[in-house]
Amino acid sequence: MYTTIKGVYENGQITLDETPPVSQKTKVLVVFAEDETSPSEQKGVRIGSLAGKGYNIPDDFNEPLDDLKEYM
Repeated sequence: MYTTIKGVYENGQITLDETPPVSQKTKVLVVFAEDETSPSEQKGVRIGSLAGKGYNIPDDFNEPLDDLKEYM
């Protein structure tokens, strides 16, 4: 079983944000993640960023496609 817990590495020590769900000696894997960037620095399209700009989703967007009827 894998459990992910956020924490901070600073001055040679790891401080976890919460208590791990173990009560005995357990092997761990430590992954160093990049610093989180602020929303203004993120690349790509943000949810809702195209609202009011002429883009819309058709009402039948979630309807089955005729080409796939034989598989359903």
